[in-house]
Amino acid sequence: MARANDEAAALVQELADLLSITGGDAFKIRAYEKAARAIAGYPDDISALSPNDLKKIPSIGGAIAKKLEDYNQTGTIRQVEELRTQIPAGVRRLTTIPTLGPKKALAVYEELGISSIDELAAAIREGRLRGLKGFGAKTEDNILRGIELMESTGERVLIDAAADLADEIVAALSPLAERCAFAGSLRRMRETIGDVDVLAASRDPRPIMEAFKALPYVSEVIGGGDKKTSVRTTRGLQVDLRVVPPESWGAALQYFTGSQAHNVRTREIAVRAGLKLSEYGLFDAGTNDLIVSETEEQVYDRLGLPWIAPPLREDQGEIEAALDGSLPALVTVDDLKGDLHSHTDLTDGTASLEEMVRAASARGLSYYAITDHAPNLFMQRMTDEKMLAQRERIRALQAEYPGLTLLHGAELNIDPDGEVDWDVGFLSGFDICVASVHSHFTQTPEEMTRRFVRACENPHVHVIGHPMARLIGRRSPVDADWDEVFRCAARTGTAMEIDSFPDRLDLPSDLIRRARRLGVKFAIDTDAHAVGHHRNIRYGVGTAQRGWLTPDDVINTWPLDRLRAFLAKPTP
Repeated sequence: MARANDEAAALVQELADLLSITGGDAFKIRAYEKAARAIAGYPDDISALSPNDLKKIPSIGGAIAKKLEDYNQTGTIRQVEELRTQIPAGVRRLTTIPTLGPKKALAVYEELGISSIDELAAAIREGRLRGLKGFGAKTEDNILRGIELMESTGERVLIDAAADLADEIVAALSPLAERCAFAGSLRRMRETIGDVDVLAASRDPRPIMEAFKALPYVSEVIGGGDKKTSVRTTRGLQVDLRVVPPESWGAALQYFTGSQAHNVRTREIAVRAGLKLSEYGLFDAGTNDLIVSETEEQVYDRLGLPWIAPPLREDQGEIEAALDGSLPALVTVDDLKGDLHSHTDLTDGTASLEEMVRAASARGLSYYAITDHAPNLFMQRMTDEKMLAQRERIRALQAEYPGLTLLHGAELNIDPDGEVDWDVGFLSGFDICVASVHSHFTQTPEEMTRRFVRACENPHVHVIGHPMARLIGRRSPVDADWDEVFRCAARTGTAMEIDSFPDRLDLPSDLIRRARRLGVKFAIDTDAHAVGHHRNIRYGVGTAQRGWLTPDDVINTWPLDRLRAFLAKPTP
């Protein structure tokens, strides 16, 4: 995704938030929110679009297109700047707290003069919010959890923001280096990234360092030298660039990919073998003679290990598995034959059915499921008639894509009791149903467990969508007895989804490993709401790799006939 799209989408979303605080029109606010999603998911760089082309972006009408023109010309949106002056900065800071909301933020500011997150937390602990309308004990608990959720991410950013920046830097520096790649936690596909590590190989580091410091999004040079330069970017991320001799590339890439715990284990193996491992190579500890350094494979092989994929390098059993020959052959993007969860503009997507199918075909998929929201998510205004009409459109569209099997599905809503939309007769008409929690996130673990178990036992529920219902840094995961849920999913033949949205990545890797041990199968899906969201699949696959999944564990790597057999769930 282009940087301009990210910034413009953030400004349009901020406009929606600011209008919420000032009591703006609800319809207009929803239009801005949908436009922000459309801009973020649009595949082309909006800064290069003409005014007429801006109007061709889904969900962008003439008024919003003018705001995007404003952004392209000035780097901001003037209406946003004007509203910022009308709303105290303290209120705007408070609206970043998950679960608080703009109206409650304004209330605590006007009634109690609270203008910081620390002040709000203190006021809750002192009981000073109890007299405010709409603030009870449960609201206070939710706000405190929201504050804790914010603090848990700290200065870290979602993986897509870090990956976009790293990809741009690597592309800019690669012509000047013999090799260039990102390393660190980003290469290990962590959910959030604290800073970006970039590694380059060259015998003359100076031109690379100078080009790095001159990149247009570098706002501050923190420190510089021939071997390492650190900068702060306009996106708030620190980036560390290290340049090593070409012959040290493999050792440096292994060393700077980490994690620290994994590196400690590999160094221990080296010491026991009379060796010394550093970013410059593997050396004889006695003579200091270089043994190997050019490739990661050579380094691991000399330590008596096969190459270990970066997402596994967390000292969570990968060394032992490498030693006994049981490392998994991890699933890759190329293994995926289909995508089982996506949306169109019939509900909350921003692209048409035809556009989404075209994007799926461009990915080279063999099958693709359209799963728009079901009617119990009332804001999407789904009806039986709309869904049946979409089914006919899909059947007509199939003729244009003989190499891509189109599946008609739905994303059902798991209600507080575990029931889903529609009766058995209507559900039987779908090829696939994904069922997800979209409300009542604070049920007790016992209630949530029963809710999931009942959904898994429904013969028309094939996949549990984004099971934890979390939004990283914005909404806490639901709480359940996950082992009980996974045992039920394995028994009923219900897959658990790995949602590729960067703010979801749900299931996360620790629960993936638990579920896999209990016999669960998985679906790695984009949950795409726009054409550009198809690119997020790399993050879902990275999360699956961190969960040690193989292609056989993932139902959308299977041929269509095997997938259809899985979808024919037996009645419990």
